[in-house]
Amino acid sequence: MCEANAYMIEGDEKKLIMEAVDTVQPEDGGVSLVSIFGEQKFLKARIHALSLVEHEIFLKPS
Repeated sequence: MCEANAYMIEGDEKKLIMEAVDTVQPEDGGVSLVSIFGEQKFLKARIHALSLVEHEIFLKPS
């Protein structure tokens, strides 16, 4: 499986936002996440970093 987990970075903390993320779509004012299970979230955030080997998406509040 190639899904990733999405985390929100706030200071030195990382908080799990969504598991098994399939799609990350930039939108006006944030990003939209969709999991393989159909769960959808819109976050007022920006992409901070991606770790493709570790299957991690790091977001920061915008």
